[in-house]
Amino acid sequence: MKWLKILVVVLSCTFIAGFILVCGLFVIRFSDFRVLTPALPLPSEIELPPGVNATAFTRGADWYAVVTDSDEILIFDVDTGRLKQRIQLTE
Repeated sequence: MKWLKILVVVLSCTFIAGFILVCGLFVIRFSDFRVLTPALPLPSEIELPPGVNATAFTRGADWYAVVTDSDEILIFDVDTGRLKQRIQLTE
């Protein structure tokens, strides 16, 4: 019976050490995540066509898009701010 108690203690210590190791690896991995993927800068202002109201915004590497209240997506160029494409959403 003494060997069974030793086995339980050894396995418990192994489990605790493994759990601490996995938690440490998660912390190390995800703390570097923000450094590797910097946030894309947002435009300071967006000039929308007259009569258009924005309801949503998203950004890509070289474009940004605005969803309007009239179910339309306006895609703009990041560098120039010029409207590149209009997509009308239909059902």
